[in-house]
Amino acid sequence: MTDKNSTSAHISESSLLHPTIQAWKIYLRDQARSKYTIKAFIADLTLLMNFLPPDRTLGSITTKDLESFTNWLENERDVPCSPKSLSRRITSLKSFFKWLSQNAAIPSDPAEKLVQLSVKSPLPVVLTRDEIIRVLDTAEKFRLAEHPDARPFVLLDLILETGIKKGECIALNLNHLDLEGEGGPSIYVRYTNPRYRYKERKISVSPEWVDAFTDYQAQYQLTKEVFPWSQRRLEYILEDIGQRAGLSKHLSFDMCRWTSALQDLVNHVDGERIRQRLGISKIQWREVYMKLRSLAFEQGIDLEAQAKSED
Repeated sequence: MTDKNSTSAHISESSLLHPTIQAWKIYLRDQARSKYTIKAFIADLTLLMNFLPPDRTLGSITTKDLESFTNWLENERDVPCSPKSLSRRITSLKSFFKWLSQNAAIPSDPAEKLVQLSVKSPLPVVLTRDEIIRVLDTAEKFRLAEHPDARPFVLLDLILETGIKKGECIALNLNHLDLEGEGGPSIYVRYTNPRYRYKERKISVSPEWVDAFTDYQAQYQLTKEVFPWSQRRLEYILEDIGQRAGLSKHLSFDMCRWTSALQDLVNHVDGERIRQRLGISKIQWREVYMKLRSLAFEQGIDLEAQAKSED
């Protein structure tokens, strides 16, 4: 991996934005940032480059320039920013100029005093308990049909039981399954990128899922991947289950993941255990926990009263 100073050694306060942005792009790649993050960051900084005069040097960019830029994004551009997009673009500015100041390319950080906006995202859509029963029953009908197909049930039930993300589901290999372990059947969520090793975890699965998976494995003669299909194909499978179950909601990976976490909370699974099952940081868990409590309230579930009645 490239040393953090190597991509910025030739940059100084007299450098222009365009070559500096390209150097930052190289740095981000060397830091194993995702291609989507890099694409978004570079697009945001390109907007800044086009907003400022072409001869503006790094050392001459001030906090006032950046405030004018964010005001233009929010109020004066032909396509005004949503609060979420504006927050992300401020993050891009802060990351870029912090990198420059930390590597002594500029004497001070003009983005340091930019106010980072707090964006409250809407609550996710989840399944009610009745809807969970309906979609699982629908998926089970595929498995028990005259020409049986266990794939819909295996996919749906796995996400509802474990709460794993779409990418984690697609990356799941047969050697990530431990269906005869002493502690009961489980799966291992693995990451090839060392940057995300902290997300790796072991999650229990039910004997019912194992039974369905045994049928599924025999039907599709799996050799490596648990789900050897494209991301879009798996999304279609969930959508088809939802439509056949008569849902007005759009059944998706994200909906099933949030539903899984909510059911854990309602069933009084320890918060730390839920966090670990989801593979998120303690900082992320704070927001997720508050959303889960709000979702429970929306469904008429009083967590405190329920806990007292079960004691």
